Amino acid sequence: MEIKKLSVSDSSDLLNLLLKLDTETKFMMLEPGERSASLEDMQNRLTDIDESKSGFLGAYDSESLVGYTCFWRGEANRIRHSAYIVMGILSSHTGQGIGKLLINEIENWAKKYSVTRLELTVMVHNTNAIKLYGKMGFEKEGVKKNSLFIDGNYVDEYYMGKILCE
Repeated sequence: MEIKKLSVSDSSDLLNLLLKLDTETKFMMLEPGERSASLEDMQNRLTDIDESKSGFLGAYDSESLVGYTCFWRGEANRIRHSAYIVMGILSSHTGQGIGKLLINEIENWAKKYSVTRLELTVMVHNTNAIKLYGKMGFEKEGVKKNSLFIDGNYVDEYYMGKILCE
């Protein structure tokens, strides 16, 4: 497994992965057919990334991109120490340690840029992700009630955070 920073040359791989995730899991934000990003949109998104503020990391197996994470650092001075992360891994590759590798790489990035807090949201019934985040030192900080509307039902999310240094 290779974890690498994604660049413009990875645009097609990332777009294809996101479209697959949209159809195979209900744990991601977008529903099938809802993603409007084109290859050009993805290329533009990956073109001018300021590594100190945001980025995309990808997990490649021997054949293709099978997982990703992205992170956004706060812009205002009062939240520059904090970054929000999102992660998705193809179901065929879950349980293989990819999430742990991706989080480790985010932590390396965070330390490089003096980010001391990582945060995320996760659906309360996504037990595998909650278990991973807990093992990686994230703690539940609260519940975002009726956060999402999926298949006619409201779904709560946990706010989770990890303090990297105090």
